[in-house]
Amino acid sequence: MRVAKIEIANSKNALLLREASYPPVLYIPRKDADMSRLERSQHSTYCPYKGDCSYYSIPLGGPKSVNAVWTYERPYAAVAEIQGHLAFYRDRVDSIQVTSDSST
Repeated sequence: MRVAKIEIANSKNALLLREASYPPVLYIPRKDADMSRLERSQHSTYCPYKGDCSYYSIPLGGPKSVNAVWTYERPYAAVAEIQGHLAFYRDRVDSIQVTSDSST
């Protein structure tokens, strides 16, 4: 993931989550992201399939990158594999350059 020409995350260990008719989502391990570039937001949502969702903004990206990153810190058991991972909205970052090696 790049924002303003700065690499935010790069992973060869991304998980690909396919859910219903939604486009697949890549979940990146936190250890593969530069967490110092992310700022925790007050925004939160709830998904009946995954649980409570928290968000991060990427200040470097300005208004476009507000709440650009989401994470399920305590996901439901059915998707436990995404715990400790981050997902990025494709339209809120400049590019996504990751390899998905596994599927959930």
